[in-house]
Amino acid sequence: MSGHSKFANIKRKKEANDSKRGKIFTKLGRELAVAVKSGGPDPKTNNRLRDVIAKAKSENMPNETIERNVKKASGDLGSVNYEYIIYEGYGPNGVAVIVEALTDNRNRAAANVRNAFTKGGGNLGATGCVSFLFEEKGLIMVEADDAIDEDELMVCALEAGASDFKSIEGGYEIFTEQKDFSTTRDTLEQLKIPMISAEITKIPQTEATLENSDDIKKMNKLLDLLNDDDDVQNVWHNWQDADE
Repeated sequence: MSGHSKFANIKRKKEANDSKRGKIFTKLGRELAVAVKSGGPDPKTNNRLRDVIAKAKSENMPNETIERNVKKASGDLGSVNYEYIIYEGYGPNGVAVIVEALTDNRNRAAANVRNAFTKGGGNLGATGCVSFLFEEKGLIMVEADDAIDEDELMVCALEAGASDFKSIEGGYEIFTEQKDFSTTRDTLEQLKIPMISAEITKIPQTEATLENSDDIKKMNKLLDLLNDDDDVQNVWHNWQDADE
């Protein structure tokens, strides 16, 4: 699995999830609702909402669907009773895994996440057991294209507020501090820079590899079970050979 372009992996993931688009949009709708409840329906004054909208756009959620979810949430604040919960643990051979759930039932979420770790050959750990291995950053990915000049893109990204710019196989990674993510993304969108992915994420500071085929199979099962869980919003790990 090593050697694959990250951009090819993202495309395959999005194509594979086409049949699950409804589930993805439902999860995003939940995030939008919680963001509206926490800071209001105006993305200009609600940074959390701006970030979730950026994430929704990167998942190809139509603008009208985003607006409909925001309007619905702003008129129905009292019924939104979800909470974010972070779980940390280990996959096969000590791969670090962080799971972000958004749920209205803590017991159900905990049981399902624990079950996924067990079936995937891993185990849940204590709070903080792996989070120190990750750094929260904004990450914008732009696919390489003949129409995009690398030097010009780097200058535009840095001037827009990016903290780092990397050229990798298949395209470019643009990193930002969390507070600068929305502004940077908005600026690049206004410049009509095509972004294949844009979100606040957790960047692993160390990477783990899996050589054993059984460990790889178990790790893929763990990720599949977590990503299929309705309560799970995000999964981060430091498995460098993941072909998601």
